[in-house]
Amino acid sequence: MAKKVVIRNFKNRLEAELAKGYLEAEGLDVSISTDDAGGMYPQLALMTGGVRLLVDDTDMLKAEALLSKKSDDQ
Repeated sequence: MAKKVVIRNFKNRLEAELAKGYLEAEGLDVSISTDDAGGMYPQLALMTGGVRLLVDDTDMLKAEALLSKKSDDQ
């Protein structure tokens, strides 16, 4: 059974959602974790480590490579 690992931290949910969508389009199982009171207080995310992007530990290397490639393309 794969466990979820954090591969990136983002400053806001929008950036994390964009990365999540990109990885999901590549077939990965991705989730987002943040402590922002259910979205009511997005500024809390900055004080609690940001918005975390998680993937299965078995997909970590692939996800990192995809995100690095995406960053290089921009």
